Amino acid sequence: METVNILGVHVNKYTMQEAVAKASEMIETDGLSMIFTPNSEIILYASNNPEFTDVINSADMVIPDGIGVVYGAKILKNPIKERVAGYDLVCNLFPIMAEKGQSVYLLGAKPGVAEKAAETLLEKHPGLVIAGTHDGYFKDDEEVIADINKCAPDFLMVCLGFPKQENWIYNNREKLNAKLAIGAGGCLDVFAGTVQRAPEFYCKHGIEWLYRLVKQPSRFVRMLALPKFGLKVLFKGRKYK
Repeated sequence: METVNILGVHVNKYTMQEAVAKASEMIETDGLSMIFTPNSEIILYASNNPEFTDVINSADMVIPDGIGVVYGAKILKNPIKERVAGYDLVCNLFPIMAEKGQSVYLLGAKPGVAEKAAETLLEKHPGLVIAGTHDGYFKDDEEVIADINKCAPDFLMVCLGFPKQENWIYNNREKLNAKLAIGAGGCLDVFAGTVQRAPEFYCKHGIEWLYRLVKQPSRFVRMLALPKFGLKVLFKGRKYK
C-alpha cells in the first residue's frame, strides 16, 4: 500500500473503509500483526527519537490518527485521502468482529476502567467476545503476557499511552498469542465513559485538540507540538526519504 514519509514515519494512505478491511484480514491471519496510530505529536517525538521511528515503521499498518498528519501530507504534496483515527477504526472493526464471534483483550487505563469498557462494548456488540482485561498499572510484563496468551484473543488493544504502548507491543511481539495488536491510547477511557470524546462537530472538522484544550487547559504545553510539527514538516519534511 502506498505511504507518505512524514519526518521519517511511513504513514499508510488508507481510507477508513480500506483500513477496516485490512485490519479485519489481519485478525484472520496467522501470526501477530501490528497497527500503530500516530498523530502529529507522536510523529514529532519519533523524528527526535530514531529508535522509536523504527518501532512505528515496523507496524503492518500505520494510520494518520490526527488531522495534523493529514495537513502534513498536504504540505509535502503527497496527500492522504482522509484522517483515520484509531478510535474510529476500532469502533468500525467491532461490529465485524461481533458478527464473526471474534475476541478482544483490553489492556490499559486505571484499575476498573477496562472492565467497565468491556461491559459497554458487550452491550453495544452482543456477539463480541471479551477474552480478558487488565489495567495498565502493572510492573511484571511476563504476568500480563501469560494472561493474554491464556486468553488467546483475536484482537489485543493496548492502551498505555505513547510511546509506552508501541514499545510494549514491539518488544513483546514474538511472545504474544494474538492475531492483531493496536496501540489505542485513551480508547478504553472513552468506552468506559470516564473520558468524553469531542462532539461530532469537532471531530468532523479536525479540531478535537481545541475541545480537549478547553476541557483541559493543562494540555497547553502538549498542544505546542502541533505548530512545532507543522513548521518542521514545512522546512525539513522534504529531506526525509
